[in-house]
Amino acid sequence: MGTPVRAKKNLGQHFLRSSATAKDIADTLPSVCENCLEIGPGMGILTNHLLDKNINLKVIEIDGESIDYLLINQVISSTQCIKGDFLKLPMKEFFGGKPFMVMGNFPYNISSQIMFKVIENREYVPALAGMFQREVARRICSPAGSKEYGILSVLVQAFYDTTYHFTVDENEFNPPPKVKSGVISMVRKEDFTLPCDEKLFFEIVKTSFNQRRKTLNNSLKKLLKEKKLEEKVGLLRPEQLTVHDFIELTNYIGTTVEGG
Repeated sequence: MGTPVRAKKNLGQHFLRSSATAKDIADTLPSVCENCLEIGPGMGILTNHLLDKNINLKVIEIDGESIDYLLINQVISSTQCIKGDFLKLPMKEFFGGKPFMVMGNFPYNISSQIMFKVIENREYVPALAGMFQREVARRICSPAGSKEYGILSVLVQAFYDTTYHFTVDENEFNPPPKVKSGVISMVRKEDFTLPCDEKLFFEIVKTSFNQRRKTLNNSLKKLLKEKKLEEKVGLLRPEQLTVHDFIELTNYIGTTVEGG
């Protein structure tokens, strides 16, 4: 057995201790394609349960010490291991341009960035499952009208159906994080294009929630003449709009801007 990996604060590492919990997490992975990429396997506690599934598994790890541990202990082979930063590598390189599921106990400090990259490259990712900081997990799955509902909620739910599965306590990790964790899964919608200008949709969603205390009439006035927008949204705030509402608003703003 190789020497256990030291948790590194700068990499946001908190190693799950319970194999039973790791199995429960692995079991949330939707079975929608044969390829799966695990992000940040650490010492392989989740990897071992993913290997029991009928999937073509690869892992990507930025920590050389973790890679050494996985290879020395024969958790994975060198052909299954990618050393690098998920956020910096092109998605098409992981499985030769073929679709793949994403899995992981995601580092809290980059979990939102991971989600944004998945959204931007959704043609490659039909499903995702794993563990996030509970606050982020709830935000991803929150419906319109809830206090957690925000940019990540709208952008994920525009393209994926989401499920919050269960919460994991701090003491199940070494070292324990200061927050609880939440396990979710996401399955891409059959039609994952939007019936509107997607670039404008992203801009409207981000602009709206970056000033969420303001009414949409005030936060979006730079995108459209105030009077015309007021006729459409009145005194509504962004958390009151569903994904469908944001799509309609995008089409309204796009048409009005084009029409002057």
